[in-house]
Amino acid sequence: MVTCLCIGVQVGHASESDPWESWNFRVYAFNEYLDTVVLRPVATTYVRIVPSLARRGVSNVVFNILDVTVLLNNVLQLKIGDAASDSGRILLNTTVGLGGLIDVATEAGLERNDEDFGQTLGRWGVGPGPYMVLPLFGPSNVRDTFGLIVDTFTDPMTYNDDPAIRNGTFVLQQVDKRVAVLVVDSLMMGDQYLFTREAYIQQRQYLVLDGQVEENWGDDEWD
Repeated sequence: MVTCLCIGVQVGHASESDPWESWNFRVYAFNEYLDTVVLRPVATTYVRIVPSLARRGVSNVVFNILDVTVLLNNVLQLKIGDAASDSGRILLNTTVGLGGLIDVATEAGLERNDEDFGQTLGRWGVGPGPYMVLPLFGPSNVRDTFGLIVDTFTDPMTYNDDPAIRNGTFVLQQVDKRVAVLVVDSLMMGDQYLFTREAYIQQRQYLVLDGQVEENWGDDEWD
């Protein structure tokens, strides 16, 4: 399991990795507006009125669904041990954990992994490409944007025939993500666009390398 806390990020102009900065900043401003008027108020209200135990159950269900994508990407990266752990997590949490409400797998020693198709491409040598800011989804790059599209097809909810369940699950995923980063709001410093960009670039490199930090972070090598 790889964890990255992007605290103390070294912020600087990375023009080579962000050739579309002018457009990206406009999209970033739109996302910030949407976050200010919708996402952040919804997330803070959700935290205020929903008990922590219930919120944890929602997060567990969300992660249990995402574990299918994690499993498939570990297989594609030939991380057989991690893939076996993912399979055990899905089996335990879906059955004993009542459809994922209770994360019994972690208690059993099967830690959650964090993999996606963008990381899979990076694992096999595909560079990130220019930095991008996607409407609604936020920071990305060319590789990870393609990966996001591919991961949509490995999400079990994509194939649910009930639009209410499918769309409701998507909304819950987005609210859960926003709640998870509420604490980051207080860590933002200086130019928030640059901070967000550098934090994303460094975190993605960290994940692709499975936590093996390279000395040349921020050298703008994306080819």
